[in-house]
Amino acid sequence: MSDNAFDILRERGFIAQCTNEEAARSLMGKEKITFYIGFDATADSLTAGHFLTVMAMMHMQNAGHRPIAMMGGGTTMIGDPSGRNDMRKMLTLEDINHNVECFKKQLSRFIDFDNDKAIIANNADWLLKLNYVEFMREIGVHFNVNKMLAAEAYKKRMERGGLTFFEFSYMLMQSYDFYKLFEDYGCVMELGGDDQWSNIIGGVNLIKSKTGKDAYGLTFKLLTTSDGIKMGKTMKGALWLDENKTSPYEFFQYWRNIEDVKVEECLGLLTFLPMDEVRRLGALKDQEINIAKETLAYEITKTVHGEEAAKKALSAAKDVFSGGGKSENMPTTSYPASEMKEGKDLITLLVDTGIAKTRSDGRRLIEQNGISVNSKKVNDFKAVFTSDDFDSDGELIIQKGKKIFHRIITE
Repeated sequence: MSDNAFDILRERGFIAQCTNEEAARSLMGKEKITFYIGFDATADSLTAGHFLTVMAMMHMQNAGHRPIAMMGGGTTMIGDPSGRNDMRKMLTLEDINHNVECFKKQLSRFIDFDNDKAIIANNADWLLKLNYVEFMREIGVHFNVNKMLAAEAYKKRMERGGLTFFEFSYMLMQSYDFYKLFEDYGCVMELGGDDQWSNIIGGVNLIKSKTGKDAYGLTFKLLTTSDGIKMGKTMKGALWLDENKTSPYEFFQYWRNIEDVKVEECLGLLTFLPMDEVRRLGALKDQEINIAKETLAYEITKTVHGEEAAKKALSAAKDVFSGGGKSENMPTTSYPASEMKEGKDLITLLVDTGIAKTRSDGRRLIEQNGISVNSKKVNDFKAVFTSDDFDSDGELIIQKGKKIFHRIITE
């Protein structure tokens, strides 16, 4: 196996498209390049979707290349319309700056920023200072509106007739980011999800137009289910890398329960296991595929949350399935003792724990016989539970189907 980072990414299943594959591969084999990946600060934590790009960044750094983690302090003021049916919520500058600091802290767990081995940049440093007329004269002149309108990034918004000029300018801003990093840091490659292809090409072309020099763009396959839905969505919403938003146990369980057909792909993309081992595990069938799923969940959780958290999550999962849902490491919701003494209806418990998204969803689950409490099926949506219903350990274990458990305790 080549130690060329391009070959590593390709073998592991990352690469979707590349602007000039032969030249990019040759460059990555001959030189230690500077590349960048952008992170718009739309939340206070990275997600499972970001984690795929972070893994690619780690592979690149391990091969000797220098990453720039580019914080979108400026572009988040607009919001990327790529693949969106509607306009993103506009955030305040204070919220964006807070999110940027959270991203920096999380990325430092995965990327080595010491001694200039990697750089954190923030496009707010240049985008928020731009003069509009000067920007249009310097950058806008290099963009053809007809080509922009044909870009995949804008299709969904165009079909609904709702693309604003506000969002239309996003491609220019992201392209300018690439040009700015090219000029300031010698950054010659932008990496990102395949939904960023149009924006990345914009930057490659802008650099060529303004400098006459070559730059490259490379996109990754998006993590999706077999139905084409983006992976990383849970009952509570996104699958976060912040343990306070998604616990290590919930994170582990998500990957433990993915579709059989996605196991090998995820092992290649989201773990550092050798590809021979990835293929061996991916070839397991029937009940044995659970060994591969357990390995996948453990390896991803270890990278994101550390080995101790991964071991606890693995132990909790085994305890839950062998011991009727009993484990101190499972997701837990705590109520004041006085509240549970008065009692809470089951639907409220389901919504509070995230087992159900809404009260109507909770009622449907109960009526469809999908909920058990302390190993007993409950099909009365009016059922109320108090501390008198707790087991001998002082717990109430709510179970949805065969795989989802949640513990209720009192403070």
